[in-house]
Amino acid sequence: MKLIINDLRNEEFQRLFPKGVKDAKVISNDGTIKNCIGCFGCWIKTPGACVIRDNYGDIGKSFSKCEEITIISRCCYGGYSPFVKNVLDRAISYVHPDLVMRNGEMHHKRRYDNKFIMNIWFYGEDITEKEQETARKLIKGNEVNYDSQISNVSFVRSIDEMEGKVL
Repeated sequence: MKLIINDLRNEEFQRLFPKGVKDAKVISNDGTIKNCIGCFGCWIKTPGACVIRDNYGDIGKSFSKCEEITIISRCCYGGYSPFVKNVLDRAISYVHPDLVMRNGEMHHKRRYDNKFIMNIWFYGEDITEKEQETARKLIKGNEVNYDSQISNVSFVRSIDEMEGKVL
């Protein structure tokens, strides 16, 4: 399964995917996502699922079924947009609370057997070199923390530049 996490407006998403998406789950902002409260309930009380039961409570489980995750986000100071960041925070249940050494650093153990690749698309008219550098470091951290593989990182000025290239 593929997962597409995006902060696009509906009309922008339709421009990028005019024929829709097959075999992919799409996570978009429907205006109802609640913030992660850092309670670690997804590790202790309901392993693998967020204790906040909204439309985003099973994102960690969705990660566990993926072969590929595509993230489309406005670049905000070298990071993800608030919505995309919130989705990734809510996906913390994808990893286990126990720690292991990986690449000479302590990281969370994988909860699930799957490994996925990630494709990241940042958009914004004025993304600076420094913001791109910060974003690449963030993405590298995501790669190690999720024990995944980054396939693509792209920075574009507008949604138009992504047309025909995202999937």
